[in-house]
Amino acid sequence: MTTPARIAALFVSDLHLQAAHPRTAEAFFRFLADRAVHAEQLYLLGDIFEYWAGDDDLAEPFHQTVIDALRAVSDAGVRVYWLAGNRDFLVGQGFADAAGLGLLAEPHVIELGGKRIALVHGDAQCTADLKYMAFRAQVRDREWQRHFLGMPLSQRKAIIAGLREGSREAQAGQSYEIMDVTPSAVDALFDATGADVIVHGHTHRPGMHEVDGKVRYVLPDWELDGEPLRGGWLELDDRGRFTPRVVD
Repeated sequence: MTTPARIAALFVSDLHLQAAHPRTAEAFFRFLADRAVHAEQLYLLGDIFEYWAGDDDLAEPFHQTVIDALRAVSDAGVRVYWLAGNRDFLVGQGFADAAGLGLLAEPHVIELGGKRIALVHGDAQCTADLKYMAFRAQVRDREWQRHFLGMPLSQRKAIIAGLREGSREAQAGQSYEIMDVTPSAVDALFDATGADVIVHGHTHRPGMHEVDGKVRYVLPDWELDGEPLRGGWLELDDRGRFTPRVVD
């Protein structure tokens, strides 16, 4: 009798969790309780939250619900990892300790199922968007973050709200090509990591891209509170087989 394949890892990103989108949050909680607890590892590849203003916001009720759901997966024996996105890069060790997960720097390279896999959120590879790349460099600077996190929480949230509105307006006038990853950045990532597979999110353009025997998987975003309904994750079994899954 053939031994069933084990779920070596699950990869998910771009849920943009927020209290105003309860159906999306509930779908994620079902995924954690029904799917993630049966995996050996769970990788959260950024923009899990719509925004994160700092770890001094841990006690906010919605945030605590998310933390408790992630902690239940970790307590079940699953190794859970977090890689920052462009919306939640201020998640820190306080959140990690509360949720029972490990923080990863990108690119993060793993070897599973006979594959060498590079994990990133994906925004750093959108190099054609020069304004965003400059902004990203600014907000990822440690001194900028120290100064920002020193502000009152309410002030930080007000600033973030303004930045989100500005981002929506800027994106409305840009082409998908500018906001997508560039081939040269993808090639550079393959070269730098020696990976034969890249997994990322960010672009909200899910799919599989194969070039010269190397594969890039783009994760879907989640939206169960609006149209069109969407969401899903990528599954890797212990035999090295990747399977895209969609939310029921």
